[in-house]
Amino acid sequence: MKQIFGASRTGNLKEAVRGISKPDFLILMSNTEQFESHVEELEILYPGVPSIGCIGMSYDTSVVEKGVGVVAMEGVKAVANVLEQVSVMPVKYIQRLQGDVKAVGASSQNTVCIDLCAGNDACVLTTIYSVLGKQQIPLVGGTGDGGKISANGRIYDDAAAYALVKNQGGKVKVYKENMYRPMDNCHLIASKTNRGEYIIGELNGKSAKQVYMDALNIQEKDITTQTFKNPFGKITGQDMCIISIKEVVGDALACFRQVNDSDVLTLLELKDYTEIVKETIQNIHRDFPHISAVFSVNCLFRYLLFSQNNTMKEYLKDMSELGAHAGLVGYGEHYNNQFVNQSMTCVVFE
Repeated sequence: MKQIFGASRTGNLKEAVRGISKPDFLILMSNTEQFESHVEELEILYPGVPSIGCIGMSYDTSVVEKGVGVVAMEGVKAVANVLEQVSVMPVKYIQRLQGDVKAVGASSQNTVCIDLCAGNDACVLTTIYSVLGKQQIPLVGGTGDGGKISANGRIYDDAAAYALVKNQGGKVKVYKENMYRPMDNCHLIASKTNRGEYIIGELNGKSAKQVYMDALNIQEKDITTQTFKNPFGKITGQDMCIISIKEVVGDALACFRQVNDSDVLTLLELKDYTEIVKETIQNIHRDFPHISAVFSVNCLFRYLLFSQNNTMKEYLKDMSELGAHAGLVGYGEHYNNQFVNQSMTCVVFE
């Protein structure tokens, strides 16, 4: 297979797709003002080609903060579709996914599901993986901005777009990168949570805001940037679920994913992320002697952290050594049935 990335920093879609001639699948990453017109124009340019899209920044060797980016894949068999009413009942549309799995002839070895979500990610992933999990089909995706996504030239609110992409030339495998480790002797029991608003009211019976400030010796104004270095973590089995802080709400903390009463959390600290990136690249090279393409989703907070430390260009340069690498800056990352924060997830095509 072959992956092509095209972009226009001025939002000129024709300029962005100049090098794309016969795609089998398309991913559109646009801006708030032009998203709807870009979706319509892309469908006119490539009628009938399966596509999904969202509002968000894109990248290959540099980040396109505004404008438009398009990823095209050739040498794949793909089908794109949508689950609607994701805030209420995404399972209502599950037969679409079941039918698409059969239509593409999906298998765990050569097929990946790429999804773009407008919200309620955890519920969406549970729904999708009720189908994919039976055949162990991997998934990578993320959350776009503005509460809108697109599929096959149509725009949807309160929905999740997905594509089943079958590599006609080899295997696929998904990866997740975690740059954090638990701080020593830090165990926090959540209470007075609001599941719908993703709010933590108290930790160990005290104000969540105050506990976070005291543990890290910071002021309230620093909380929403300190989470780049010290998010919460929830241990689930052998895995660590990263939970980013969104904002301060009174004495509580609103997060980017759900926390429940009696959940046991810890504070995480940033490891040497340049070494973590090198380890990820080494692991991919070990699994894939020949790489055709990599599509990744990087958290917005990772992008902000790298940008603050002037390492974003270096990071993208390192990832480009894998081959054709492109992706989305997301507001939440998806890895199989997991909704994670402050992570990178990717799919590698042989």
